[in-house]
Amino acid sequence: MNGPISLTLGYCLFGAGLLVGRLTRRRAPADATTKPVCGCSHGLEHHDPESKECRGEILHRDARSTSGIYIGNQWVACTCRQYVGPKPFEELFVSPMLPPQDTA
Repeated sequence: MNGPISLTLGYCLFGAGLLVGRLTRRRAPADATTKPVCGCSHGLEHHDPESKECRGEILHRDARSTSGIYIGNQWVACTCRQYVGPKPFEELFVSPMLPPQDTA
């Protein structure tokens, strides 16, 4: 007898949770557009359009004094070359050897 009561109570709690979740859901603003992001998590506005080098900075390296004592973190330049795919990875570092073919 205890089983059906607990199942009914569980269904009621589950339904109430669904209803409250639907009524209190946060809506995204209508003008929210997603910005293209590179694999390094910087936006594409941080990349040079011609050389594809990233101008963003990341907190990456430990900074040490001349005597070798740790003094904090150091901002270093991002080393990515804007790989966003599906462009073949080899084309980022090696220029094509053949001239472009006319398909007309």
